Order: sequence, then structure tokens, then C-alpha cells
Amino acid sequence: MTAIRPLPAALARRIARLSLILLVLIPLMGGQRPVAARLDPVQSSAPAAFPSDWCHPFPRGAAGRPAAAGSASATPALYVKSSNPNGYDRFGESLAVDGDTMVIGAPWEASKAKGVNGDQTDNSSNKAGAVYVFVRSGESWIQQAYLKASNTETEDQFGFAVAIDGDTIVVGALYEDSAATGVNGPQDDNNAKQAGAAYVFVRNNGAWTQQAYLKASNTNGEDFFGGSVAIAGNTIVVGAFGEASNATGVNGNQASNTAPSAGAAYVFVRNQTTWSQQAYLKASNAGGGEGFGRSLAVQGDTVAVGAHGEDSAVTEGDNGMGNAGAVYVFQRSLVQGQPQWSQQAYLKAAVPGHDSFGGSVALDGETLVVGAYDEWSAATGVNGNQNDDSALSAGAAYVFVRSGTSWSQQAYLKASNTDKEDHFGMAVAIDGDRVVVGAYDEDSAATGVSAPGGDNSALSAGAAYLFNRHGTVWSQPTTIKASNTDGADYFGYAVAIAGDTVVVGAYCEASAAPGIGANQADNSAPGAGAVYVMDLPELKIYMPRIQAVR
Repeated sequence: MTAIRPLPAALARRIARLSLILLVLIPLMGGQRPVAARLDPVQSSAPAAFPSDWCHPFPRGAAGRPAAAGSASATPALYVKSSNPNGYDRFGESLAVDGDTMVIGAPWEASKAKGVNGDQTDNSSNKAGAVYVFVRSGESWIQQAYLKASNTETEDQFGFAVAIDGDTIVVGALYEDSAATGVNGPQDDNNAKQAGAAYVFVRNNGAWTQQAYLKASNTNGEDFFGGSVAIAGNTIVVGAFGEASNATGVNGNQASNTAPSAGAAYVFVRNQTTWSQQAYLKASNAGGGEGFGRSLAVQGDTVAVGAHGEDSAVTEGDNGMGNAGAVYVFQRSLVQGQPQWSQQAYLKAAVPGHDSFGGSVALDGETLVVGAYDEWSAATGVNGNQNDDSALSAGAAYVFVRSGTSWSQQAYLKASNTDKEDHFGMAVAIDGDRVVVGAYDEDSAATGVSAPGGDNSALSAGAAYLFNRHGTVWSQPTTIKASNTDGADYFGYAVAIAGDTVVVGAYCEASAAPGIGANQADNSAPGAGAVYVMDLPELKIYMPRIQAVR
């Protein structure tokens, strides 16, 4: 009898993922969005390099959620849901945290409400999008506001990107269709399909209002302005990774449309309550398909812009390595009393590959973290073998530090359980000496704070990894999993950190329960999404490396 050879691991994974997709697509051939029963809103009390459009529910047994290979200790994570969860809202696809305020985007939320705290029960504007603001009082979190665009429309995906600094929030809606330009232009025009927009909200005594409606200075259809946003003080940066000008550098010719998806970034500044555009940023080697602006970070007078599709192998502009990716650092200075932007650095991975380097970026002080979610090394932990090429799309993250005006690579970060197609580095966040990296396609069924090891029984469940720096040395990662781990939840697609608070989004999580601390065992609303909030002091009982740092 001829022996039957097992499928190669990579092929088996791809077949398994395809079967998950078919489970959803077969009943969707009619083209309608599956809608779970909309729950009554409940006030809560004490997250192109995109994944597939649809969440892919893992096959369930009669009991619903499959048993997870639990860790020795359950995570103390707070489990956060929207006040109006519905299937395919994708709550947690974007998120940001600053101090005691957390902002969570749900870009497929379907209410046609406009402005602040409108009607959440409506479900008639497919993929309009919404943003939820939560605040912490003592040890409790409550939902403070429900934000919608001032010109809500179907498929605008308001909330695709979010950022916060103090009492100001900026929200991106990359598929918004107005042909307006600049600040506070006409919002009801729909002549520039998927041009994109950004919205600024401010808080005064606990109440949120919209302060500005931002558009590019050269609005065009399919520019995807608002696909990324960042804020620091009175400076906002908005990315438009589909923008098509072949201009290079700062404030070049915006009228050209000869380099599709070259990408651009726009800097806006606030004077009292008035916003204006200060700069138009392009890559120094701009080219079609590079996606400059897919990711952004800003702090003070420094802006970092990722271009995950940039093609240079080693030398800027050589175009010898498709989708290698790059990051561009810009600096603002005063020249004769006037602000002037210039490119300070062009950053690449130490060993470039088809890695999508720059798919995510995060900046704090003199430290920049860059995600490369398609990197192929099978190394684990910190500063492993970067030349290995045996783990397809395992992903990596790179830490760069600045001395004066010069940048250098300080560390090369990998997961503790590196595996093919985990996409480690899809999201990165930094605060001081702590870095969080998301791997939304990680497959372990473990729960809580643990070392998942080689378990791969929950495809695309996702994970996040916490790294700590002591001086100039980075520690091995601590793995964080959801408290209700399940296949295809995409935990780790979005991450954030502020002080002792770590926040992780799982936009395909399937519970229909509303509010904070809700029922995690429910699985009736695929793609509703959830967010998990962890407090590092509590986690120190599981993280001796953090406990030792003083």
C-alpha cells in the first residue's frame, strides 16, 4: 500500500484559511451584508495592506466556542464592547489611548446618525462607521461619547483610523466622497469617490463637539485621505496612501496625477480653534504603488511616514525589491521665523526583502518603531537571525533611535513563537521603554498572558507581544492573548499603550453583548469586534521582567 504523504504545513494553513472564507462567502452570494439582531443601546459601565473584507468564523461545535488551551493564569484584561454591537461593525479595527481616555473605531458600524451621541439603534447606513470614547475613573471605565461624521454616508468608513492627544481626537474616513478641499469645505458633495476626509473633535468639560472637517488640498477620487491619522498637540498629520502626484519632498506640485497610489501626507496646525494646512509631504523617491502615508506617527516637530510598497532594495530609488517598504522621517524647524519641513531620514530594514516595512509606525521621543508584517525570518525574540528566510510573512518589528539628527537601528524584534503568516508587526505602539506589537494572524488557542508555544489550533486568533527596554537592551517578549481566544478574531490587529495601560483590538470577535465586562462566551455576531484593556501593574504577577524594572 502506498503511504499518503501529509500536506506541507504552509499549504495546509492556506487550505484551512480558504475553508474559513467559504464558510462565510457561500451564504453571502446574494451580496447582502449579514446583520445580527441590533441590541438596544446600553450605557457602558464599570483597533493596500488590509485583511479580507469579511471575518471568517471558526467552525463551531454544538457548544459554540471551542475549548481553548488555557494558560496557567487568566488575564486580568477588561473586556470592552460597543454600546450597540452588531455583526460586522469591526469595533476595535482602530484604537488609541492617552491617559485616561480611550478611542475605538468601528468603521463598518451602520447607523446613519450624525455628530455626537446620536441614534445608535438605526442600522440603515452600511459601513458608515462610528467611534466610541471611553474614560477611566479610578479603576472603572465608562463610555463617554458616541461619535459620528457630520456628513454620515454609506460606506465612508468613519473610524478607519483614530488618534487622540489630550482633549482632541482626529478620525479618518478614507472612503468619504466629497470633492471639497482644505478645512471646513462643503461636506455634502459626492463627486470624488473615496477621496477621504478627517474629522477633528474636541472635549470641553466632558462634552465632545466637532471642531473641523479636513480635506486634502488636492482632493481626488481614490486618494484614501484619512487612511491614517496622527496628532500631537496642535499638529495633525493625515495620510492619503492612494494619492497620485509624482511630486517629491515638501510642498511640491500637487496637480500631477501620474503616479497612482504613490501616496502623500498632509500636515495641519491649529491656531486657537482654527485649523489650516501647513505642509504637503511626499517621499523623496515617490513612485506609483508605494503607498506613502499608509502609516503615520507624529511627536513634537517630528513626523514619520511609512510607505509599505516602496521598492528600493538598498539604495533609495533603485526599485530592485518590490514591496520592501521604507519609512521617511520629516523634521519641522523655524527658518527666519517661519515653520519649514524637511526630510531628515530615509529608513530601511537592515536586510530588505519583500517585507512591507513601514506598514505600521510608532514614535515616542527619540525612538521609532517600524512594523514589517510580511518579513520572512523564523527568528524569535530580540536580535535574532535577520538573514533567515524560512517563515513566509511571519513579520518583524524594528526599533530605531535618534542621536542628534542621525537615526540608527537599535533592535530587531520578533515574536516568541514565530510562525508563517502570523503578520507580526501589523500594528506597533510605544510609550517610553515599552513596545507592543500585534500579530493578528497568530494561531495559538492559549488565553491570557502566556507563552503559546507551538499550539496552532485557532487559526488567526491573534496575539500581542510586550517588549521592555532596560538602558539600550530590549527584553524577550511577553505574549498577550485574549481572555476568550477564538479562531479568526484577529486579536492584535490594532494595539496601543499609554503608561501602564495596554489596549488590544480584535475586530472580528463575535460576541453580541454590549458594554464593558459583557458576556464573552456569546458568539452570535461575527465581526462585531471587541477590545481588551490590560493594566501593567496587575500583569506584573505574570511579568517578572517588568516587575524588576525600577
